[in-house]
Amino acid sequence: MGLFTALRIVHQTRFRIRLRYQTSGAFNVSSLKRLLEVKPGIQRVEFGVHNPTIRICFAPDEYHADTVLALLFSIQEETFTALTPSNAVAQLPVHSIAKGVAAWVATPLLPLALRPWFTFFACWAVICAGAKQLLRRRVTSESMEAAAVLISIGRRDFTAAHVTNLLISLAEYIEHRIERQSDELLLSLVQPEAEKVWIRKDGVDIQVPAENVLRGMVVVAQAGETVAIDGRVLEGEALINEVSLTGEAVPVAKGRGDRVLSGTLVEEGRLHVYAEQVGRDRVAYRIAQYVESSLQSKSNTHLEAIRMADRLVPFSIGLASTGYLLSRDLSKVAAVLQADYSCALKLATPVAFKAALYKAGTHHILVKSASALEKLAQADVFIFDKTGTLTSGDMEVYCSFSLDPAWTSDEILRLAASIEEHYFHPIAQAVVKAAQSNGAIPHHFHHSEVEFIVAHGVMAYVDGKKVVIGSRHFLEDDEQICFAGHTAMIDEARQNGLTPLYIGYDGRLLGIICLKDELRPQSKTLLTRLKQMGVRKTIMLTGDRREKAEEIAATLGFDECYAELHPNEKAAIVEKQKQNGEHCVFIGDGINDAPALSLADVGIAMQRGADIARISADIALLSDDVLLITDVLALARQTLTRVKNNYHLTIGLNSIIMLLAVMGRLSPVATAVLHNGTTVGILLNAALGARIPQPKA
Repeated sequence: MGLFTALRIVHQTRFRIRLRYQTSGAFNVSSLKRLLEVKPGIQRVEFGVHNPTIRICFAPDEYHADTVLALLFSIQEETFTALTPSNAVAQLPVHSIAKGVAAWVATPLLPLALRPWFTFFACWAVICAGAKQLLRRRVTSESMEAAAVLISIGRRDFTAAHVTNLLISLAEYIEHRIERQSDELLLSLVQPEAEKVWIRKDGVDIQVPAENVLRGMVVVAQAGETVAIDGRVLEGEALINEVSLTGEAVPVAKGRGDRVLSGTLVEEGRLHVYAEQVGRDRVAYRIAQYVESSLQSKSNTHLEAIRMADRLVPFSIGLASTGYLLSRDLSKVAAVLQADYSCALKLATPVAFKAALYKAGTHHILVKSASALEKLAQADVFIFDKTGTLTSGDMEVYCSFSLDPAWTSDEILRLAASIEEHYFHPIAQAVVKAAQSNGAIPHHFHHSEVEFIVAHGVMAYVDGKKVVIGSRHFLEDDEQICFAGHTAMIDEARQNGLTPLYIGYDGRLLGIICLKDELRPQSKTLLTRLKQMGVRKTIMLTGDRREKAEEIAATLGFDECYAELHPNEKAAIVEKQKQNGEHCVFIGDGINDAPALSLADVGIAMQRGADIARISADIALLSDDVLLITDVLALARQTLTRVKNNYHLTIGLNSIIMLLAVMGRLSPVATAVLHNGTTVGILLNAALGARIPQPKA
């Protein structure tokens, strides 16, 4: 159900619009304002203080009246509404508690005839909320609380009615403060957008609106400014504060070839950055989407808690009715109706998951949804793509070969580096680095504009002849270049764990550059920790030769290994595991990993991974530390355990309170105090208990 049930345009111009709104319930104004303002094209959002209006300023080339209305109508009720009576305001005011105290104190001072009416109107909010639920043909905790208050008024037990009203207001205030703070913690991961950006054009710095920056432009990032795009440093040096992404307050030095991300702050220096991802492809935008998804998502555990709470309402009513039939004592009925299960069951679960999602964010891990965290906790099979995940991804040129007597191996390296210097893939950077160490780059080959062929390689023209650099599949199948006579050498290189990069020139295979990617030092520790945590099966996937792959798998301690794989075969293996009833996690970083990441129950993308891999994944690592995988697994399991413990506490404590109430051992006042006190305690445990357990030594 949408949050906004009606929107009417009060005033509009080309750049802004003012609307009067009606909503389906109370909502958190600050959370909604912040989340709207991180959307590209939305510049400022203001809510009316004394009336239900909203004023939105926007970029006219991205939004107009109809699209703004569509955006607002698309916002779901459960994203920002609180599970409170429908008369609740956005931020429950403290003065409602003060009014409750004043009414309680004033009642004994009034004439006897006025006390019932005064108490009735003092508790009007609680009574009205319960009545509205009954009018919707729903018997909920609100209707039971209203019944308890009315019974107390009918029995002329005004103290019980006022105490119930006061404790409900106090508990609601604390509950919503905790939930709102959980939302704000998540939203703190979303950084404000830069409105203007400096770009380098024809040797001159010019300022343009941030939304006008296109891929391939050179953006100037200087001290005091927020980086507006994702890209690679072409020129300059600077200290970048990445606390918004990594939680690490110490600035990081950046120079040529280093990657910088949107939402980070330049503290010192000046950089020229080649824009690789702009607009909706930027990390900052994806973080905003992750946070929005996190705020809207409900885990299966949360949904089951809501269903359980609804199923337990008839039980509470039945117990109260039984107590009355046996004792004819309305005070027992009022007491039993106070001890309801719904509040703690419905609120503690989402608060626990939101606290965990924020905790993950502060530890360099972005989790898209509560459901992803829940599924991760239940996973029993972990599937790893080798390259870039178990290996460092820092490729180094091991050797190069010329297959044409007219060319030397150094010239092959120079040719490849001349073209690859425009590309920031790890293999391309390794080639450029090797050429620079030989002093080759100053004597580079002049070439045409470079064309990037996704998942294959690059292409350009040198002296009118076509040069292609990339995989064997690209050269042999797509470019029809003959590999006859060179297969044995290529197979030997692959058996030795080398990654060949092929250079084609004028329709023939000109040379091969062999690169090596070392295993991460932490990979062995990662597998050991997973085994210690009870993961049932670990699988390694790779395109390497079987002999080398099995050697690596045995060294690291994998249970299964699949080698010599084509990209489409990775997803097939994930599908096979799922068909066998396994709960699978897939960890990868490449473009070719995207199908497997999407297909797995939980996909985890590495920090250096391709953008499509990070978009396809349920969890994205923001730091190049493979041990974060065990950290997020431990957090997921700890969160699910905490949710289950809170569930059992809620059922156990409230059942004891209800039984004591029906036995006449607790008055309505005592029941209200105990019920609301335990609810707040459980919520505090849910909000403050999120932590990442430390691995065993």
